[in-house]
Amino acid sequence: MTSKLLVLVTEALDDGAFAWLGERCDVRRISVADARFADLISTAQALVVRTYTRIDHSLLERAPELRVVGRAGVGLDNIDVAACRARNVEVVHTPDANTQAVVELVLALILDAQRPRQSVTAPLLREAWDALRKELIAPRQLAGQTLGILGLGRVGKGLARAAGAIGMKVLFCDLLDIPASQRHGATPVSPDELLTQSDILSVHVDGRASNRHLIGARALARLKPNALLINTARGLVVDAEALAAWLREHPEAQAICDVHEPEPIPHDHPLLGVPNARLTPHIGAATADAHHAMSWVVRDVWRVL
Repeated sequence: MTSKLLVLVTEALDDGAFAWLGERCDVRRISVADARFADLISTAQALVVRTYTRIDHSLLERAPELRVVGRAGVGLDNIDVAACRARNVEVVHTPDANTQAVVELVLALILDAQRPRQSVTAPLLREAWDALRKELIAPRQLAGQTLGILGLGRVGKGLARAAGAIGMKVLFCDLLDIPASQRHGATPVSPDELLTQSDILSVHVDGRASNRHLIGARALARLKPNALLINTARGLVVDAEALAAWLREHPEAQAICDVHEPEPIPHDHPLLGVPNARLTPHIGAATADAHHAMSWVVRDVWRVL
């Protein structure tokens, strides 16, 4: 009987995890844009998705036999959890699968912004050699700078631990009262103190409606004129138009955004063409290890089935 259970996989999944589930169910890789999806969803018992498949009332109405939705990833922004619960559809995900990957990306982005480096690919005369070495002098070391972390969840804690090991002063602000034993040396401060004291501000909050444009014109005005802002959390958290205006007014400041609203980035996105803005294509979880760990949400999908 279990071989007849139908599971639809709408986005990328590790081949090993796919094969494991395929030994137990009838598993199909199919995009929601595929014309065959409408027929298949009507008899599917499970869906495995990642970032760009929206699970809402409309889809659930077309899936009367659905019992579980597996999100191969962390956030549940694309899944209407309340609507799933109302239909007795369980939602499972992998909340810690990409924590280390995002922490490492943030550190890499900070170093990209503040530690210039260039490979030598051809012989250089002494004059060119000396000029290149002078050009690549970083204005500041990370040690001694203040890193502000907005949201001390899994990623925030990992970043605090890593930044403290480098020698940075770490501040954080969170809605919850984080026990001292879980702060990894980071100091709690008010939202205003976080904005005004941070040399680097890294955003790690969730996608709840109240966080929309949390970093807008008012918050940006509190930042140091040469601050570095990094957003690897949710695109909606940062007001892109306000950020573009602030960056143009503060040429010594920088912003690096790995998440965007919408995705993919449209031709008229406010940050395109802003010289001190860098946009990356949502690669926070882009390591083979993280993809592998996220894909094994299939174990929980099978448990529910």
